Amino acid sequence: MKKPAWVIDKERARRAAAAETVWLFGLHAVRDALLNPARERLRLIVTRNAADRLGDALAQAGVEPEIADARQFPAPLDPGSVHQGAALEVKPLEWPPLDDLCAAGPDACVVLLDRVSDPHNVGAVLRSAEVFGARAVIAPARHAAPETGALAKTASGALERQPYLRVTNLSEAMTRLQDMGYILLGLDGAAEQTLAQGIAAATGRPLGLVLGAEGPGMRDKTRATCDALVRIPATGAFGSLNVSNAAAVALYAAAATRN
Repeated sequence: MKKPAWVIDKERARRAAAAETVWLFGLHAVRDALLNPARERLRLIVTRNAADRLGDALAQAGVEPEIADARQFPAPLDPGSVHQGAALEVKPLEWPPLDDLCAAGPDACVVLLDRVSDPHNVGAVLRSAEVFGARAVIAPARHAAPETGALAKTASGALERQPYLRVTNLSEAMTRLQDMGYILLGLDGAAEQTLAQGIAAATGRPLGLVLGAEGPGMRDKTRATCDALVRIPATGAFGSLNVSNAAAVALYAAAATRN
């Protein structure tokens, strides 16, 4: 019996995911990946100098590195990648499902990113999320930055510790969070309510901060699913923040008010 097309597509996607690997680079990203027992490590390439600087992590991870010449570094990285003499091929991390990651008390906070595709922005958001204690950063599986070396380097190790959960449907994930008791605040520069007012109204409830891509912002469905739209007050006529900076401000405001 011939398999339906959707079954064939699903099997292909599963095989592709199983074969996917990521090259992390830079001393911070490589060190933290070596120290993460949840990380499946495949190949490590380092210069002699980088090996010396990573000595403690190498010993703890029990990984045998390939020593390379800095002038002929063989890792398949994009030109211009600042690898600092260290590159590590890994499997993407697997995180628990949304219900497990986000089950928490009234002070819990998560970040939801709608089609934020720049890995540097997502890496910076992960770093802020870790600093301010977010339970997870949630993004759609498509049209969002995947786990890459550039993202990991910008996150400066946070990728190994801060859950970055990719979901099939962001609006469905938002609805599930609302069913779990979360209040979802969408950041919108034109909103009437301020961020502080939105956070105050969510007192006693877990909080989700929703941010859209720079330029187009949140999609209509994402915006409609939010419980409220809020803005970060700005002085003067020009008051636009980079999405990663807006996330940092919102996470700080939530942590300072609720913890």
